[in-house]
Amino acid sequence: MKNKTLMGTLALLAVVIFGAIFYNLGQGNSSAKPEAKAKVKVGILQFVTHDALDAINAGIIKGLEESGYGKDKVAIDYVNAEADQSKIQTMSKKLVANGNDVVVGIATPAAQGLANATKDIPVVMGAISDPVGAKLVSDLKHPSGNITGVSNQVPVAQAVELIKALTPNAQTIGVLYSSNEDNSQSQVKKFEQLAKEKGLSVITYAVPSTNEITSTMSVMTGKVDAVFVPQDNTIASAMKTVAASANKAQLPVYVVDDSMVKNGGFAAVGQNQFDIGVETGKMVAKILKGQKVKDLPVTVIDTGTPTLNMKVAKELGITIPKDLMDKAEISVKAED
Repeated sequence: MKNKTLMGTLALLAVVIFGAIFYNLGQGNSSAKPEAKAKVKVGILQFVTHDALDAINAGIIKGLEESGYGKDKVAIDYVNAEADQSKIQTMSKKLVANGNDVVVGIATPAAQGLANATKDIPVVMGAISDPVGAKLVSDLKHPSGNITGVSNQVPVAQAVELIKALTPNAQTIGVLYSSNEDNSQSQVKKFEQLAKEKGLSVITYAVPSTNEITSTMSVMTGKVDAVFVPQDNTIASAMKTVAASANKAQLPVYVVDDSMVKNGGFAAVGQNQFDIGVETGKMVAKILKGQKVKDLPVTVIDTGTPTLNMKVAKELGITIPKDLMDKAEISVKAED
């Protein structure tokens, strides 16, 4: 009887021992499975919140998705400086320190901040109107450093022609822009030159921040026949304020993208900001796939489509010529 008990005990012990061995082997095999490949990381620094830059950011995500980098393959490290220059420096350093594979600057100040923060990580410009003037690149076709991207150069010549076609009696144009944005200053110089060649007078009004827009508009409206706003992120972020002052004075405001028309501008030679973002995202994807910055020329977008706010046209009593109406996009309908 004792032998039977002993044999039973030994058999049970053997089962326990072999069970433990096979369990540990199973655990070992499980831990040996290859880990899921880590996501690539893309840092995005946006200068300020407004519709145009928000659209570019959304376009970047879409461009990445179309290039095979959906949410399952890329981690987006997004920050917004809200036009605070000190935040641009801090956030640029943070994106570099976070180990991003590529960093993207949406608008000139953001791209400049990233360019100052790293000479090693690829920097992709999103919507930079004058990369050479902003000292981001020296040659659009042959980037020599770690920076390339998309330049949406404002079609200033087309803008002047649009002003002449829609408001032929306007003789003096007031230009409102930010004194803190390099891209704006270069556009203003070009606008002055081309407008004067067409017989127009130009008065420029620079503001250091959005706080001075209302008072500056009050001074401007008594001296000009129309207002032109270049691609300027500071002014764009307060476009509704600009439009309210101009509409009160019965002045048309010419702008440079469709989002500013939606926010009260009268007309623009519009560039689709979302599409610009998509192009930017696709360029980021090319770098993630192994292409070198030096082999990726800056993509230049320098044309646009007439875009109209028919509600403002109706309020100002402006008749749109048929040939222009036939090719224009209507951003805001008269009854809206």
